[in-house]
Amino acid sequence: MAFKHLFKATAKWSSKQNPELTSRFYSKSHTISLEGKPILEVSAAKAFKGDPSLYNPEDLLLSSLVSCHMMSYLYVCSQNGIEVLAYSDNAEATLEVNPDGSGRFTEVRLNPKVTIANSDKAEVAVALHKKANQLCFIANSCNFPVVHHASCEVI
Repeated sequence: MAFKHLFKATAKWSSKQNPELTSRFYSKSHTISLEGKPILEVSAAKAFKGDPSLYNPEDLLLSSLVSCHMMSYLYVCSQNGIEVLAYSDNAEATLEVNPDGSGRFTEVRLNPKVTIANSDKAEVAVALHKKANQLCFIANSCNFPVVHHASCEVI
């Protein structure tokens, strides 16, 4: 039986935050509220005339994939008796923008670097990234490939 969970977010924007801007150049900055959590200050990416000091939707999508994959990976490692000591990822996402202003992500590349304690399980540890990807809620919701270039170090 499938379980359903409802997530809610509230976006707020006002032209009063920058009244000197015209409708042709609306401010891209806004807030996102999630119950019980600090408010996120968000803007468009710098390439789209947003505030580069704020998070943007593209940052948040990539961050969601990185975080979800890591949590799925730690879960499958625990199921397979692998002791993970450290995990890092320098991920990249490619966004293509069309002449009409529409666009889409075409690929995300995760580069997880994992440190484990089990010297006999390094090969399994690398292979488990595939299983983690299959379990990742966010990756399962994407219409673009999420590829992995994983490495594993044993201490």
